[in-house]
Amino acid sequence: MDIFAKFENKLGPIGDYAEKAPGYFAFPKLEGEISNRMKFRGKECIVWSLNNYLGLANHPEIRKADAEAAAKYGLAAPMGARMMSGNTDRHEQLEKELAAFVGKEDAMLFNYGYQGMVSAIDSLCGRHDVVVYDAESHACILDGLRLIPSHRYVYKHNNVDDCEKQLQRATEMVKKTGGGIMVITEGVFGMSGNQGKIKEIAALKGTYEFRLFVDDAHGFGTMGKTGAGIGEEQECMNEIDIYFSTFAKSMASIGGFLAADKKILTFLRYNMRSQVFAKSLPLAIVAGNLKRLEMLRTKPELREKLWHNVRRLQNGLRERGFNLGTSNTPVTPVFMSGGLFDATQLIHDMRENYNIFCSVVVYPVIPKGHIILRLIPTAAHTDADIDETLVAFSALQEKLSKKSYPQEMPNIGQLV
Repeated sequence: MDIFAKFENKLGPIGDYAEKAPGYFAFPKLEGEISNRMKFRGKECIVWSLNNYLGLANHPEIRKADAEAAAKYGLAAPMGARMMSGNTDRHEQLEKELAAFVGKEDAMLFNYGYQGMVSAIDSLCGRHDVVVYDAESHACILDGLRLIPSHRYVYKHNNVDDCEKQLQRATEMVKKTGGGIMVITEGVFGMSGNQGKIKEIAALKGTYEFRLFVDDAHGFGTMGKTGAGIGEEQECMNEIDIYFSTFAKSMASIGGFLAADKKILTFLRYNMRSQVFAKSLPLAIVAGNLKRLEMLRTKPELREKLWHNVRRLQNGLRERGFNLGTSNTPVTPVFMSGGLFDATQLIHDMRENYNIFCSVVVYPVIPKGHIILRLIPTAAHTDADIDETLVAFSALQEKLSKKSYPQEMPNIGQLV
């Protein structure tokens, strides 16, 4: 059989709609400068789909720093992997500043956050080890776990009691294998907006021997008094053995980092294949990230504006009866019931009739029968953006109560 034959007629639960989805429900094209309002198919929309939490993507100081760095270094320098010929003082400077900011001994840069997380798990966990992880962990964690031969035990989302049960199982297993235990979870869960119960899980170290690895992609820059992330927010950074974040959200850039004790990162620098064998993060990006980190540290008003918008949007939605779950972070999920057709009707109506662009999440990302309209407030949004969005959601709520949406996918071909 031709290896390609298996997907000629079956593209998966989302891919099966590939003929109707491109350019609208999947792979949409937002045009214009990254901001609170951009153009979608020629119409201006209020955009709630970008993780530009602090509004740095098009901040004048950032644009100036990026332009100067690109002019000075180009995009080729440095050539080669860090270990061979791609290391610079600026790379090391960014690592030192990141480590100091999050309160760790050392830090290590990654070319991409997703790639870094997958590769770190692959490097740290072997066949004798056991990984205990949250059921709603991000895809980069799950993909990392798929690569490794370690034993794996999953615990119910944010359920500390179940986490302890899995630690009990893991403890019995490592008595046989002679390995160690890694607990992996998230600081802020990107779908639900829940904070991970980091402090409570860390407290289990008093009973069980394990290391704690936290993916804080959505928490870095947004959580904590200074924006240093979930460890600062929950006052438990010292109990986090390996702290990870990406530059793709609050920093509005490319790349990521791990922060941990120096001995851990020394091992990773010499053994993490995705970094040993990959070209170094370009100097222009590194210089731009140094400026972003400076602004994150020195401009608390950006985080204050973000949280003003978070409270205004979330309170307004809750007052209108929408279910946001237990989100206590900027991630704003609006939970609804329904299937794929319902989701397409909602998104089509919001974009065409109310000029609201937000993301929709359906099966297989979440269980069947559920829909999440996911909004990400940022420091770039205005009170007017929020007020218009709340008006649109009030109208959407009325239509839902009257069940006025047809049960078929909208014909977007005529809109092209």
